[in-house]
Amino acid sequence: MDVVPVFPEKWSHKPFAAEKDDNGNIYARGSQDMKCVGIQYLEAIRRLKSNGIRLKRTLHISFVPDEEIGGVDGMEKFVHTKDFENLRIGFSLDEGMASPNDEFLLYNGERSIWHIFVTCPGTPGHGSLMLPDTAGEKVEIIMNKFMDLRRREKAKLESNKNLTVGDVTTVNLTQIKGGVQPNVVPPELTVGFDVRLATDVDHEKFEAMIKGWCKEAGPGTTISYEQKNNFVPNTPLDDSNPWWLAFKKACDKLKLKLKPAIFPGGTDSRYVREVGIPALGFSPIINTPVLLHDHDEFLNEKVFLQGIKIYEELLQAVANV
Repeated sequence: MDVVPVFPEKWSHKPFAAEKDDNGNIYARGSQDMKCVGIQYLEAIRRLKSNGIRLKRTLHISFVPDEEIGGVDGMEKFVHTKDFENLRIGFSLDEGMASPNDEFLLYNGERSIWHIFVTCPGTPGHGSLMLPDTAGEKVEIIMNKFMDLRRREKAKLESNKNLTVGDVTTVNLTQIKGGVQPNVVPPELTVGFDVRLATDVDHEKFEAMIKGWCKEAGPGTTISYEQKNNFVPNTPLDDSNPWWLAFKKACDKLKLKLKPAIFPGGTDSRYVREVGIPALGFSPIINTPVLLHDHDEFLNEKVFLQGIKIYEELLQAVANV
């Protein structure tokens, strides 16, 4: 359900008390990501039922426990079960993000998450020697290759104001493992990277490039993956997608300004899209600083209540396609 731990000392309010200030801002972990949207869906459906509104299609809501750590035991497995198949899902709505202005962000695709570990073996020995073929020399080559790619993608993003971070491949060095003490050259070093592949990247070519870097680094250098998402096509935003047409029509009726984009992180929508079901990520949160996973995460009460009304309209629109 996408609610992460807190560091209470960094908060000005108790993080799980849902305290509301005089401006109507509700401070709580999950107020933006992701208790808010879950409750908005439930309340929107409650109101539809209370008003006696019957829909053409059935609405199903799923709350799964591990989206924040990859979804491998939740939605990734669930979409391949007979229980999921029997639901006969036609379309899916998932989370989006807060918007600092009056544009509602709409996500129709996601980058592919690759958590890559490169292990570099080498000659061990005393730190006073100039040993040949050390693990450190190989790691230097690997790190330089990944960080050069990072610089190129960063330059691409900064040179085009129309791009968002979801439009480029991000590369971040996250872990370095190895060694036991300062004066001993280790027999092995491992370096880890969090890589999010842009939707236009050829996965086979990208992996071949990394293997080429390993070969260049030296004998025995190997790759392993903690997470390696398959390529998943974006959900189309055109006349071929009746769900999108219904969604857009409802947004136009409400006079919402939509801004389509590629989601910068990872959600369970990637597993739904992978089995051929169109999915859109949308959180009706505008004029709000993006504070997901941050301390003092908050959502204004008026924005929250407006979101419930928006979902009432959207759910009716897509469920009557």
